[in-house]
Amino acid sequence: MNDYAPPDDPLVILHHDHELLLVDKPAGLLSVPGKGEHLADCLLARVQAVFPDALLVHRLDRDTSGVMVFALTRHAQRHLGMQFEKRQVKKTYIARVWGHVAEKTGTVDLPLIVDWPNRPRQMVDHENGKPALTEWRVLRHEENATRVRLFPKTGRSHQLRVHMQAIGHPILGDPFYATGEARAAPRLMLHAESLRLRHPDGGRGMTFRAKCAF
Repeated sequence: MNDYAPPDDPLVILHHDHELLLVDKPAGLLSVPGKGEHLADCLLARVQAVFPDALLVHRLDRDTSGVMVFALTRHAQRHLGMQFEKRQVKKTYIARVWGHVAEKTGTVDLPLIVDWPNRPRQMVDHENGKPALTEWRVLRHEENATRVRLFPKTGRSHQLRVHMQAIGHPILGDPFYATGEARAAPRLMLHAESLRLRHPDGGRGMTFRAKCAF
């Protein structure tokens, strides 16, 4: 990752209250710092420069854009952490994938495990993989691609990227899982569109959205 050149976009705040902070992460920016000084710039550091009490709850891949939630108290961090752990947080993503997806909707149920010699790549492994489930729906067909909405029911690393590749429709611009023309897009065409969760203060259900830029 020596070619790390994160965008210098200003922080886009989607929601801010006494417990929660939701921001729109730009593509190309790490969620948390990597190993080494050159990978220190990340969304967590940028958020903490403005909100020193902000605490990490979850991550998005470097090349994925969209909604990320941070906690502003330890209570909120625990509360949100449990919601993610128990799969109570509802997430939707927008992606542009290679080729024309024939069906209108579908489900990918393929267990995943880290591909150790090639990490951070993940791979399907029916014997040792952890359960991973993704539902998808076609939004529209484009010339050589399909725009889809993805609904991950589990939160495995690279889950959406591996699952779409596994059904023959890798996400455009994916440096790990797309090849040939599918890889030629200017960025990974994956955006965390919405997050539905319960507010740590009172438990009210709330949905937060970030507009897709592609």
